[in-house]
Amino acid sequence: MGIFGCAPNDILAIGITNQRESTLIWDRNTGEALANAIIWLDNRTTSTVEDLLETIPNNARNINYLRPLCGLPLSPYFSGVKLRWLKDNVATVKRAMDAGDAMFGTIDTWLMYNLTGGVNGGIHKTDVTNASRTMLMNIETLQWDANLLKFFGLPSSILPEICSSAEHFGTIAAGVLKGINITADLGDQQAALVGQQCLSKGQAKATYGTGCFLLYNTGPSIVHSQHGLLTTVGYQLGRKAPPYYALEGSVSIAGAAFNWLRDNIGLIQNTGQIETMASMVDNSLDVYFVPAFNGLYAPYWNQDARGVLCGLSEETTSEHIVRATLEAVCFQVRDILDSMHKDCKIPLTKLMVDGGMTVNNLFLQLQSDLVGIHVLRAKIAETTALGAAMAAYKTIAPQYNMEGPLSKSDERESVKPKINSTERNLRYQKWKMAIERSLNWETSSLAQGERESFDGA
Repeated sequence: MGIFGCAPNDILAIGITNQRESTLIWDRNTGEALANAIIWLDNRTTSTVEDLLETIPNNARNINYLRPLCGLPLSPYFSGVKLRWLKDNVATVKRAMDAGDAMFGTIDTWLMYNLTGGVNGGIHKTDVTNASRTMLMNIETLQWDANLLKFFGLPSSILPEICSSAEHFGTIAAGVLKGINITADLGDQQAALVGQQCLSKGQAKATYGTGCFLLYNTGPSIVHSQHGLLTTVGYQLGRKAPPYYALEGSVSIAGAAFNWLRDNIGLIQNTGQIETMASMVDNSLDVYFVPAFNGLYAPYWNQDARGVLCGLSEETTSEHIVRATLEAVCFQVRDILDSMHKDCKIPLTKLMVDGGMTVNNLFLQLQSDLVGIHVLRAKIAETTALGAAMAAYKTIAPQYNMEGPLSKSDERESVKPKINSTERNLRYQKWKMAIERSLNWETSSLAQGERESFDGA
């Protein structure tokens, strides 16, 4: 039967798409991992960020110190910080780095290394989209940068080769797929940008999963955000093709907020209840929920923020809180879209959306209402996988038109705003009040006093 009803010889090529930033390091002699992977959302590296901030000249402690080189702020989010944490905290990693025996990769690199043979000739490669999330690649040259490596105290010997997103990477070495070529590699959010066919400057997509990620295609031009967004590589479809860049806004907690409602406080039994419960009330009764469990990402970049639930009254029910949680995701998207407008000066008229949360019709209506533009749901839910497949095919069929039939507007369901701008902006002002209450929670006077007492002991 083969795979998904296909025989292996029906597969022309393979494209890889992966969770970005998540960091692995392994021994080049044995192929064995030297430590557990550190995933993108892991905040254990906060102390490493603090230590690195202390090394910035003139005691500036500026999280944007490296932005001109890599497009990113200093944050526990990115791979370079995770690598430095591993070097400082895992003895086997430091020894392997010092001996030149360590190999680093994000998930794509680890997959390709093992699929193409591992210690027996496996390739050590990544693509520009994944490399752009490490803080180690120069955003203009698309090569590893000696100054960035020096800042993080990391050796160049650990790094994979940087390739475009669509080219021949290697060949599967064993198993049912033996002999099939890997011809594409993109980070998951960039793959969704391609899968949504946001291939022209000024187009944007949002992917809703555990977190939420918005990418705005800025074309061949690098836009350095002045409003809290990330500058990243959107894709490069071939070695000789120009790179296309993007502004990105990252929301750390989107769908994960409902897991918290279910697992931590028992407000829902399963995520299938969300739309039904939220639809039982007409509004959130002025309840606002900021799910900053691990701080806030774009555009605030405040690791000391914590979650707050504002506006509770005697009339508040579980249904109001569930609806407020849906709205929290929508408001965070509004935060990012406002920043994109300020940076690019071109207001969006529509937003392409995909991901698990987009099956919820009420959520899409709330999203359209609270940002004030049309929201277009992809017919193919797995746009991330689609984008990797499109890029893989582009490598073997250069004439393939990636802006073909899927771009027809009638292939997407459009949701239009139902509320006016006055109501929209009033509700957004209340959201900003809730944000203010969540910021710098970890650096309150009480927490600072406890730290000083501990240090004094």
